[in-house]
Amino acid sequence: MTARFTVLGNVEVLLKGRPLAIGHLRQRGVLAALLVDANRTVSVDQLADRVWADRPPQRFRSSLYSYLSRLRQALNQAGTTGAHIDRRPGGYLLAVDASVVDLHRFRDLVAQARAAQDGGPAAVLYDQALAQWQAEAFAGLDTPWFNALREALARERHAIELDRDEIALRQGRHGELLAALTTRADAHPLDERLAGQLMRALHGAGRTADALAHYRHLRERLADELGVDPGSTLQELHQQILTGDLPLAPPRTPPAAAPPVPRQLPASPGVFTGRDEELDRLTKALGATAAGGHGGTVVISAIGGIGGIGKTWLAVRWAHENAHRFPDGQLYVNLRGFDPTAPPMPPPTAIRGFLDTLGADPDSIPPDPDARAALYRSLVAERRLLVVLDNARDADQIRPLLPGSPSCTVLVTSRSRLTALVATHGAEPLLLDVLGRDAAHRLLVSHLGVPRVAGEPDAVDALLDHCAGLPLALGIVAARAATHPDVPLADLAAELSRAADRLDALDAGDLTASLRAACEASYQALAPAAATLFALLGLAPGPDISLAAAASLAALPEARTRLLLAELEAAHLVRQDLPGRYRTHDLIRLYAAEAARRQSGQDVEDALDRLVDFHLHTAFAANRLLDGPNTPFMVQPEPPAPGCGPLHPADTTAALRWFDVEHACLLAVQSLALDTGRLPHVWQLAWTLISYHQGGYHLAECLAVWQAALTAAERHGDAPVPRALAHWRYGHARALTGDHGEALDHIGLALTVAERTDDIAGQAHICRTLGRVWEQRGDDERALEHALRALALYQRLDNPIWQANQLNAVGWMHAQLGRYAEAQTHCEHALRLYREHGRPVDAASTLDSLGYIAHHTGRHHQAVEYYEQALALFRVHADASNEADTLANLAETHHTLGNEAPARAAWQQALALYEAQSRGSQAERMRSLLSQRPS
Repeated sequence: MTARFTVLGNVEVLLKGRPLAIGHLRQRGVLAALLVDANRTVSVDQLADRVWADRPPQRFRSSLYSYLSRLRQALNQAGTTGAHIDRRPGGYLLAVDASVVDLHRFRDLVAQARAAQDGGPAAVLYDQALAQWQAEAFAGLDTPWFNALREALARERHAIELDRDEIALRQGRHGELLAALTTRADAHPLDERLAGQLMRALHGAGRTADALAHYRHLRERLADELGVDPGSTLQELHQQILTGDLPLAPPRTPPAAAPPVPRQLPASPGVFTGRDEELDRLTKALGATAAGGHGGTVVISAIGGIGGIGKTWLAVRWAHENAHRFPDGQLYVNLRGFDPTAPPMPPPTAIRGFLDTLGADPDSIPPDPDARAALYRSLVAERRLLVVLDNARDADQIRPLLPGSPSCTVLVTSRSRLTALVATHGAEPLLLDVLGRDAAHRLLVSHLGVPRVAGEPDAVDALLDHCAGLPLALGIVAARAATHPDVPLADLAAELSRAADRLDALDAGDLTASLRAACEASYQALAPAAATLFALLGLAPGPDISLAAAASLAALPEARTRLLLAELEAAHLVRQDLPGRYRTHDLIRLYAAEAARRQSGQDVEDALDRLVDFHLHTAFAANRLLDGPNTPFMVQPEPPAPGCGPLHPADTTAALRWFDVEHACLLAVQSLALDTGRLPHVWQLAWTLISYHQGGYHLAECLAVWQAALTAAERHGDAPVPRALAHWRYGHARALTGDHGEALDHIGLALTVAERTDDIAGQAHICRTLGRVWEQRGDDERALEHALRALALYQRLDNPIWQANQLNAVGWMHAQLGRYAEAQTHCEHALRLYREHGRPVDAASTLDSLGYIAHHTGRHHQAVEYYEQALALFRVHADASNEADTLANLAETHHTLGNEAPARAAWQQALALYEAQSRGSQAERMRSLLSQRPS
């Protein structure tokens, strides 16, 4: 079988999907240097420059010949790889079929795409070309030649993405491009061609306001940073969007609801050795069942339950090598079973993450944990799917996450043996031990190369003794040695020996002591600024931390923080699994926290102030974009601590994206604030999450943050506003979960506090919520009573938007009771206030209410007008859920009028949206209506 050669990511040779052992990083650099010029002679001097630049070893020719010899042996010993290295006059040539080298395959597919006459085939060829990329090119190789080529290839890839997206825009694929274009625009904020594509996609997807806002932000940034205006092409595009003259391809009809294919696996480890037997055992246990469509469960457990033994790396490596066995995708979650800084992830939270990934509509996700688990099992049924449950605490945490369909395969890692799962679910245990002496030695060789390891055998033996076969400790030591090539290994071994008695907090035996020794030696070797940042990272809760948050934590500029994090990453003390997000292994984080405790107490408190303030003030700014300036009970945080640099998202899309990424960290920071007595931050953080939690239907998290806020308010004493706010929102969260009795109790307490303090606005907001709760309970008369009281209170305040909101609520309740004249009067009044004082989109729900009233009073032509106005606003605001409901209402009105063609079109559009949102009952109703009225 012909091998595949990859440089667009890790430098690897893959035979039957498994990587060949091709040596350490420098030797891989030689192979990469030859692969770039495959089938062309590369001189010895060129190879030396590419691999060593201006720092070649004293006898570099001898080293180069040795590397080439070993590469020849690796290619020959593996059998038929289809490649061989030849000595030629003046240099060396790697003879290989260029189509099996991902770089050359990428360029060949691009050439075919550019030669294609039709947009469809060209788009497919561009997609195939871009699929050759796995990660950043030449991962781990760091010389001027590789760095320059890496940057050039990144620009080449970016240009191809633009060409591919240009075709997609011409095909009308505006909506499906938005996420990728937004991400790339964030990475290339001054690229005008990319900005133009994003503007066209936004406009084509019905988000004209966002398209114009993006142009405005780009124009301001170009002026601030470069002192120039956008180019004429972009200016012309802006004018066309403003005047409605931009020709757009008709949107593609969405295909029948195909479920999204999840690809959640973390990056595969670059250097991996010593686990061939375990990989084979996994393949026998899981591979056969996956190929046959019958799922299995494998538990990976370390002797003694120690972390850092490589459970996750083994699971992720096997999952990547066998991803082809699972065509319906791979789900992954870190259950944080043994995270020293946070409790284990509750199963409903993990399931919620899976449901979001699988495309479930937030409005259809039930709050009950058992019902939520049942929905998850339904969505994965009959799908050939791999589910990786990483770092599980116990069998109770795992059971709700197990699919019910034998078509799925589950891979679990844990520090526990999980014997209960073996007994009750037939899981096959794979007990993962430390690496044997030979495997640990090979791992060091993979990092450091044969000459260096062979040159100091006694020092290597000492390093192996101190690391005790723990892959994490070996990786840390190897990284330290690789980044300090001039330091003898004997010096590193001596440092480890001196630090070997200092890690006693975990009380987990020799393995933990060895890990502490490795951490201590690496910590002491860091530059002072990097060491300080490393220690401060031990204070940060949550699963990871963003670059911006780390900069605030350390009170440093982002550019400086990025350099320090790169130093920590090179020392294997942090990992960057996603661009700009950093995580620390839990055992290393314990050591970092210990290092932080050795610092000045005031320094630690100041750092925590900056970290909490960063999350609070960024969340506050993001929430203002979602809710506008009229949010009830608006909190007023104190100014951020000195050195804190909160972010300010540019628009609602950026705000929602920030909340999505930072949600787990925000919850952890709120817990930290409660634990450390930063009580105002607790309820203020809860307030910033109101819109995000309700919009995304994160009910469990909503309850949790308001329970914490209530605790903080009670500890704070008699301050009325926090107590009223906490009881109000906690009661509202209870109502959303269906617990109306407790909801009314807490909302009643909130109202009592507001009445005692003569807080008119507070009473109005709380009465408004009481109306909603009574409507949910089915008592429309009681709901109207509270809605009218809220309206009377709002009319005593100088806030026309609050009045408009409540006028619409009163009008809606009158309509539910069949009092359409009163409903019409209130909703029309609300509409006037919105148009005089609010944003256009504020009126969308009122227009929908007026459409409902007009339909039920026989004014069907007017109902159509109202519904169409509401639709336009919902689309501008990307409110697809309300858009679907209004389309369904519009279709019913068209049908009543006898307009069967537009009725059918609206039902079909509603059906497509309901299916995309996984709103099963609504979609089934649309299908039933359509089947009764064949075209």
